[in-house]
Amino acid sequence: MSLMPNPTQRATKLFVQTFGTKADNLYLAPGRVNLIGEHTDYNDGFVLACAINFHTVIAARRRDDNIFRATSEAYPDDIKEWCFGEEGCMDPQDTWANYLKGFTHAVAMAGVESQGMDIAIVSDVPLEAGLSSSAALEIAFGTAMNDLNQLQFSSLAIAQLAQRGETQFMGRLCGMMDQMVSALGEQDSALLIDCLDLDDEAVHIGDDLSLIIIDSSVQRRGLDDEIDLRQQQCQQAADFFGLDALRHLRLQQLNDAKDIMEPVLYRRARHVITENQRTQSAARALEQNNMPRLSQLMAESHASMKDDFDMSAPQIDTLVKIVQQVVGNQGGVRMTGRGLGGSVVVLTSHELSDAVVSAVEQQYPQQTGLEAKIYLCSASNGAKRINQPAS
Repeated sequence: MSLMPNPTQRATKLFVQTFGTKADNLYLAPGRVNLIGEHTDYNDGFVLACAINFHTVIAARRRDDNIFRATSEAYPDDIKEWCFGEEGCMDPQDTWANYLKGFTHAVAMAGVESQGMDIAIVSDVPLEAGLSSSAALEIAFGTAMNDLNQLQFSSLAIAQLAQRGETQFMGRLCGMMDQMVSALGEQDSALLIDCLDLDDEAVHIGDDLSLIIIDSSVQRRGLDDEIDLRQQQCQQAADFFGLDALRHLRLQQLNDAKDIMEPVLYRRARHVITENQRTQSAARALEQNNMPRLSQLMAESHASMKDDFDMSAPQIDTLVKIVQQVVGNQGGVRMTGRGLGGSVVVLTSHELSDAVVSAVEQQYPQQTGLEAKIYLCSASNGAKRINQPAS
């Protein structure tokens, strides 16, 4: 079982080793887990997600010029450097640095001036697990840039700039969920986000509930291409009805057109419409601590992702079945993240959490030949400056 070590000291040390001086401040942003509401964000729908106590930490120092220099613990000998407003084109070889360049590009495009920074990055957000390590990186960086340069952006504006950077600089069409949750998360609560008008509502997670994330260890090949295809199919379905987004389509309208629609577009739209309904219902069930109802809604969400959206994987389905046999209607379990592997999320009573862990550790390797990584989490606050580095 994996528990999060504190990355603050490592970020401080990496900064000194790389740049030969101390940082001005440290900044933190969390990863996130989506409880329900999958592939609804870019359809202007609803999501119910929470920030988690796995973080990216950035040690940062303001510069007197417009140069940014960045190093990551994962690639300590590779210092990325660029000038504000002169990011050029996205370099596929830059991987993590593209998220930073995308943010500075978005700030420059907004007509805001900024000085440069030296930064050192350390992260304990699990990679390739559907927990949005990229958003944690963007939001930690944006929070540091905003604070050190006194740019006066709100937390929501930082999230919007991060999303804009991915869309405009990196060419990735994505919704606002990941960035908003990392920026605005609240302790012990999930956020119900309306992705059309960006309203958010904190929904308390009961003190008697355990939040468990189980990484399937399935490598997600071709995920970006499949996500691009799903986004195109959703837009085609919206276009069929003359709508901007599937958020505005009612289930009755969709069913009335079933016989004249392409079957795959019908199923994609059905997932989005019903997932939006489930997400709003799940927020109310969580608020009322109604676990049988939440269990039913999460099970329906998983089935919809599997059957209507074709984004599950056999190993993920196996994990869900193993957990369902343990928790019954006293816990919810479903795949989380964009799909084709990644993780499942579990909300259940503390009394059942040990049994969930034991069942997964015993049965999952027998049935799949893979070892799952299990994370016991808690809902976390969003991004912030933490403190001056220790001497």
